[in-house]
Amino acid sequence: MCTEKKSTASLLVHPDEFNRRWIDRCVALGIPTLSMHPVGGFRSPLTMKDMLDKLETAEYRALVDEAIEKGLTIEYEMHAARYFLPKSEFEAHPEWFRMDAEGNRTPKLNCCATNKEALDYIAARAVEAAKGLYRSSHRYFFWMDDSKEDIRCHCSECEKYSASDQQLLIMNRILEELRKYDPEATVPYLAYYDTLEPPTKVKPMDGIFLEYAPIDRDFHKPLSEANEKNESQYRHLQALLDFFGGDTAKVLDYWLDNSLFSNWTKPPQPFTADADVILADLAHYKALGFRDISTFACYLGEDYIELHGDPDVAPFADAYHRILETK
Repeated sequence: MCTEKKSTASLLVHPDEFNRRWIDRCVALGIPTLSMHPVGGFRSPLTMKDMLDKLETAEYRALVDEAIEKGLTIEYEMHAARYFLPKSEFEAHPEWFRMDAEGNRTPKLNCCATNKEALDYIAARAVEAAKGLYRSSHRYFFWMDDSKEDIRCHCSECEKYSASDQQLLIMNRILEELRKYDPEATVPYLAYYDTLEPPTKVKPMDGIFLEYAPIDRDFHKPLSEANEKNESQYRHLQALLDFFGGDTAKVLDYWLDNSLFSNWTKPPQPFTADADVILADLAHYKALGFRDISTFACYLGEDYIELHGDPDVAPFADAYHRILETK
C-alpha cells in the first residue's frame, strides 16, 4: 500500500534572533521546525563559534528546551568548512588547503577535497561540533563555504572532480565519522551556486540527502515561470532529485529572508512576503516530490520589530498547510 510522504517545514533564523517570540510564532502557525543559522560569508567561522558558545550557556539551552517542550524540532544549519579547517593550520599543513586556479595553496575557502589527512581532520572536527549542537535532530547541516566564486580545489588530484563531486567527497567523509558518534546521522548535499549540477564521479553514502537552495533565482516570479534567472537555478533540479532521491530531499528557499532583501546590511529593511510566489512555488515543489520545505527568515528579529513592527510570516505557514499537508 502506497503511503503519502510526511510533510514538514522549517524557518531558519540567526542565533542572536532566536528567542521565545520565534518559538511561540512557530507553534501558533504550526511550523514544525525552527533552525538556527549562523551568518555565512567570510564571518562564518566566527559566527559558528559564537553559536556553539551560546549553546553552552544555561540561558540559551533553556530556550531550546522550551521550544522542544512546546513540540518544535530544533536544527542547526551552517557554512562550516573554514571552522572545521581553520587557517591557523595552513602554515603546518598547506597541502590540506585548496589550490586555486593559479596553482597556489590558499587558506581562503574550502579545502583540498582529496587529501586524506585533511578530510580526517575535518571529519573529527565535525563530530566535535555535532556534540555541541544541543538537542539537535539527527540531521547535521554542515555546509561548505559560502561564495559564488570558484572555490573548488585545482590540485592535480582534485582537478579530476567537479565542485559537486568535491563537495560530495567531503560530505561522505564527514558522514562516515558522524555515524560513529550518532548511528542515525544524516548530512545534506547543498545544491547552491556552483554545486547545482549533480556529481558525476562520486556516489553518495546512504544518509546523504539533497538540500536545494536556489539563491540566484528570481524572487519576484514563481520558480516555475521561465526566465534567465530561474532557468539557471532550475535546469538541473530533476537530475539532482534523480541522483540523490526525492524521499529525503529538502528545499531551502528565501521567501522570508530579509537579510538577503536587506543586502545583508543592518538596519533591516521593511519586508512583505510575496504570498502568491510562495503558494505557486510550494505547489511546484510538491509536484516534483518535495515534502520538506524551509526558508531563511533572518533579519526579522527584535531590531526589525522596533523599526517596522511584527513581521508577517503567515503566508509561508498558510501555503505549507494548504499545499504540503493536502494529499
